[in-house]
Amino acid sequence: MKIETIKFQATDETILTGILYNSETDTKKAVISIHGMATNCIKKREEEIAKKLSEINIDYITFNNRGHDIANYMKKLDGSSYISGTAFEKIEESQYDILGGINFAINKNYDEIYLLGHSLGCTKIIYTYSKLLEEKQEQVIDKIKGIILLSLVDIPTATKIYLNERFPELLTYAKNMKKENMENILMPEKSFIYPISVKTFLQYTQDSKKIDFARYSDQEYDFKELNNIKKPLFMRWGNTNELILQTAEKLCADLKEKIHNEKLDIGYIDGADHGYSNKEIELATEIQSFLKIN
Repeated sequence: MKIETIKFQATDETILTGILYNSETDTKKAVISIHGMATNCIKKREEEIAKKLSEINIDYITFNNRGHDIANYMKKLDGSSYISGTAFEKIEESQYDILGGINFAINKNYDEIYLLGHSLGCTKIIYTYSKLLEEKQEQVIDKIKGIILLSLVDIPTATKIYLNERFPELLTYAKNMKKENMENILMPEKSFIYPISVKTFLQYTQDSKKIDFARYSDQEYDFKELNNIKKPLFMRWGNTNELILQTAEKLCADLKEKIHNEKLDIGYIDGADHGYSNKEIELATEIQSFLKIN
């Protein structure tokens, strides 16, 4: 496996950097990885997945999206910059990063592209795919041959449960700060699992409708966005310190009844936590098996 650093542009001309893991043999297949909150593209899980995919002649692209780490300044082609990172990002802008990654892959002559997301990265992929369908971008959709979602989280519900009785007070605070045009200030300590700005807090609570794809506790929810994915779909969770309210076993059983996809591969990895610590190889092996037949 050969490794090279890469640089490309999101579709709003934000400059993105990452890593391309090349198989030993030229290939037309690539997986594009979208990381989650407060992290970046360099981690053991990425390396182990890349190794397993190299064994079946699939390249692996991972990059720092605009939500990397807690806070960062993203630069654009014109030399301007803006603050982003987990504390400040707008999830709706994630489509620019993902489409930039897809364009990069197409320009590298890959014509079979798989999207892989972890945690919030899953939400970003579902949002972007939904936008592609809405905008009837058939040429891009045709290039996407499958989607891999690792530990998709119900962020709005998890946030409200985490805050418990503090939630109404913090929501009122955030709305008041927005009225004062102070959306970029940080919320009070422990308003979220990570430091978070007013605008991003409101995005996950009051204004969550556009990104609320994982309403596991809503018995009436039809998972429309996931059911609109007419591509092979792989979904996994851990069952130890995972960010879900149900047991992994129950969640998987429920979703098998609600997600209608002829090529659905859904399950959990016993002993894995939210980040799949010490279970990276097992996860990578299951992803490899999925891609072998899809």
